[in-house]
Amino acid sequence: MTSVRAERPEDAAAIRQVHLACFPTDVETRLVDLLREAGHLAVSLVAEEDGQVVGHVAFSPVSAASGEAGAGLAPIAVLPAYRRRGVAHALVEQGLASCAALGFGWAVVLGEPEYYSRFGFRSATSSGLADEYGGGDAFQAIELKAGLLPGGAGLVRYAPEFESLE
Repeated sequence: MTSVRAERPEDAAAIRQVHLACFPTDVETRLVDLLREAGHLAVSLVAEEDGQVVGHVAFSPVSAASGEAGAGLAPIAVLPAYRRRGVAHALVEQGLASCAALGFGWAVVLGEPEYYSRFGFRSATSSGLADEYGGGDAFQAIELKAGLLPGGAGLVRYAPEFESLE
């Protein structure tokens, strides 16, 4: 059975291993480390099975051109042997709930629209939001608290640690 909990300091090495196992480069691993070091991991959750970290999701602050703050989901990873078992789903759901509990009114993700629509994400451009990466339909937003998704707010910027990896 999978359990989801907040990251603890002793999880850092296991989180690195999860991301290294899931991505072709170490960019996501370095991103999580940089966000952690800068204090920009607003929400960092791990999925655990039998005491082993099998998944991780990070949310960091984002800001719209109009000044409203939200949360950005990135990155997320689940060890290949644990995919298609609801691990990522649990990480995203609990991550969004944690973001709302922290006071974030909205969140964004750059990801597969078909997958993220099941959580309530929809095209961010339909709300007048744009991303720095040219994500098009893959750039999506979700309102976590009624009336707080900043419609027409323009460009959404991620934490500076994202830029340092380009």
